[in-house]
Amino acid sequence: MSVRRRIAVLASGGGSNLQALVDHLDALGDARAADVVLVAADKPEAGALARAAARGIGAAVLRDPADGAALDALLAAHAVDLVVLAGYLKLVPAAVTARFRGRMLNVHPALLPAFGGPGMYGTRVHRAVLAAGARVSGPTVHFVDEHYDRGPIVAQWPVPVSAYDTPETLAARVLRAEHALLPRAVQAVAAGAVTLTEDGHVAGAFALPADAPPFALSAAWTPAAAGLDAALTP
Repeated sequence: MSVRRRIAVLASGGGSNLQALVDHLDALGDARAADVVLVAADKPEAGALARAAARGIGAAVLRDPADGAALDALLAAHAVDLVVLAGYLKLVPAAVTARFRGRMLNVHPALLPAFGGPGMYGTRVHRAVLAAGARVSGPTVHFVDEHYDRGPIVAQWPVPVSAYDTPETLAARVLRAEHALLPRAVQAVAAGAVTLTEDGHVAGAFALPADAPPFALSAAWTPAAAGLDAALTP
């Protein structure tokens, strides 16, 4: 049996993507390629820390997120070899991203390279998508480098945008796709099915299972945000 990778999840908020990741790995059972062994947050009140405690996962508060040496030491203390940014709003120090090149993933709530970069997070992203008149949005999972939202893209999941959407309704729809995409991308990277090459390209691929939510419009779609959400499966 191959040795499982040891994941650290960095978060700033409630931790719903952390929960989706842990639940997905649990569902894989012995087929999972990794375990979450550490959750670190830049805010002591972050809900992700409570989720970690509830699961018996090690938890830590990053007193100074810009302190690369402290973060590096924390990750080393937990023998972490794969890092996942799940709603983490701070820039990871360059020394840490360099050490974890090809072993650090982020999920962003828009289709990069559009609607990314410094200050583009949460509701701000969805407000910008609507202001631009985009008709498709969705999450992006990418490898992390020293810049916000600039690393090589691993996977994206297009999600339709309704003319009747608000930032809140669009955010909820994209989050559903995040919860489906991020865990599968993490599993693929942990298993070695997806890698970052020396020249900075993403190699490999992973398939979504037949029962994964397609987030496609059905014939039941009606021109309102509520109707759009009802038409998405599941």
